[in-house]
Amino acid sequence: MQQYSSLPEQNSQVDATPTLLSTVEQLRAQLWLETSLNKLQNRLNDCLYSALDTSKQFTNPEAEIFQALVTELNAALNTSKMALALPQPQETVCICYICSSLPQAQPTFVSVMSKGGEKLRLKLKEAVRLEDLRHLEQQQPQSAWSIATPETDVMGWIVTTKAPLCSSCESKKDFCIQFCSQLFTSAAQCCAIALVRLRKIQALQEHTQELERTNQLKNQFLANTSHEIRTPLSSMLGFTHLLLAQGYDPAKERHQEYLSIILSSGKHLLALINDILDLSKIEANQLEVQCERVYIPELCRNVLALVKEKAGNRNLKLHLDLDSNVQDLVVDPLRLKQMLLNLLFNALKFTTIGTVGLKVYPQDQFLHFVVWDTGTGISKEDQVHLFQPYFQISNPVVSRDEGTGLGLAVTRKLAEIHGGRVDVESEINQGSRFTIVLPITIANQIEEDKLEDDNIQSTQNLQIDPLHLEILLVENDIPNGQMIQTYLDRLGYQVTWVKNQGEMWEVLKGINPVLILMDIQLTDGNGLELVQQLRQEEKYKLIPVIAQTAMAMKGDRETCLAGGFNDYISKPIDLPLLATLVGKYLRCRGAGY
Repeated sequence: MQQYSSLPEQNSQVDATPTLLSTVEQLRAQLWLETSLNKLQNRLNDCLYSALDTSKQFTNPEAEIFQALVTELNAALNTSKMALALPQPQETVCICYICSSLPQAQPTFVSVMSKGGEKLRLKLKEAVRLEDLRHLEQQQPQSAWSIATPETDVMGWIVTTKAPLCSSCESKKDFCIQFCSQLFTSAAQCCAIALVRLRKIQALQEHTQELERTNQLKNQFLANTSHEIRTPLSSMLGFTHLLLAQGYDPAKERHQEYLSIILSSGKHLLALINDILDLSKIEANQLEVQCERVYIPELCRNVLALVKEKAGNRNLKLHLDLDSNVQDLVVDPLRLKQMLLNLLFNALKFTTIGTVGLKVYPQDQFLHFVVWDTGTGISKEDQVHLFQPYFQISNPVVSRDEGTGLGLAVTRKLAEIHGGRVDVESEINQGSRFTIVLPITIANQIEEDKLEDDNIQSTQNLQIDPLHLEILLVENDIPNGQMIQTYLDRLGYQVTWVKNQGEMWEVLKGINPVLILMDIQLTDGNGLELVQQLRQEEKYKLIPVIAQTAMAMKGDRETCLAGGFNDYISKPIDLPLLATLVGKYLRCRGAGY
């Protein structure tokens, strides 16, 4: 408490008595002011502590602060009625509290003197103009105090019916008005500071909750991803060990079955990894789509063939409904297959009895791909979060959650990249309908690309002897090198395989390759630096170099192309795609391009 040194000496003259009484009144008023503010501050602190306690469920902690302000001011004053006005989005305020110190029912209005000696009646929960409140704040004696800090807008107003009096100095009206005005001013400041702190607490709590939610989703994603990766790996490793086991010689049919399982598991594993990489590339706006004219009926039949086995294992029927007007569509065929497979596998996962179908029809310059099922359906609450990355619906029809929670997020983003969208309709126990809506467009560029492809195709008629078109393979990994060399040898190409850049420079002294396949990570160097060294020598400037690398994150393809490579293929190597790339560049070389 503030200390004062202005008390009169004991030997003062009798005529100093009025001064002594005035000083006593001042000390009493000062003590009353500090006590009242201390009580208010304690109440406000209690409100903030309660807001920090997440176990307590406050319906409106801001209202608690305003209530504490009104209650403590009411307790400190004797005869004043007060109103608390809160700003609204429009240029008005709403009266939320009207309090009286008298032990009676809460009044429905208070009256204050406004400009020109007119009375301003403030009614409960009715609007009052900000202009009137500003006038009440500026008039003498003051009747309104704004709740604000220098850094914030006005958060509310305290309004009194008349000049308030404190119990400590009723005999000095003007004196009391001064101290009561100080009380309201300081109380408004304390309330404003408490509101600012509350909002910071709430923002921090919201941020913390979002971090907790993200962490939960991350943990769930890692757990699901670990399970999904280990499952195909288990099949791949198990059947491989079985085929390599001494004394085990399965029949040809069983041998092919095991290899098919290994291949299918490998593709499933690659699809999981691609989902993760695709989402990363999409979010960085670095995902490329290769659009071309696609015959949709054939693509849809091929997609259903890919899910036929899983549908059969679950005793589910597959249904395809193609409108007779559906023919060609300009789209990236691989991405369209990816979108449809994501939706079809989801439909099969959530359906135990009945049918999963694909319906395709044109409408208003758009082609609609509807994947529907007779499964468990999706609640309205879950539909809100359905396309968020890592979100997965609790699935009562299977013993575990499948997938990474990225399929629908990737599907929607791929549809948007094509200029379309994904819609969903579903009800619990009534099945679901996911619709991919893509624009029906025929771009001139497609026709130009088709003409270019025809020109390249015509070079196939040239008499090219693969044995005279030597390929140099620079591959650090021995299993990958053996696989690529064996595959290309079977296609009739002459392949020289080296394992590092030292061997490459040595081999180049004796051969003149028409194509180089190069790994990026080498034991004695980096492919990005090596291709630049090749480009600096005149005899190697025009040799096509294809990067084959496990660098498959966002921007890696662009980095390779910018570094001097002609093309890029990511590991695990898609052998048919590799054959296509090799054929493309060798045809061009054989044609003299």
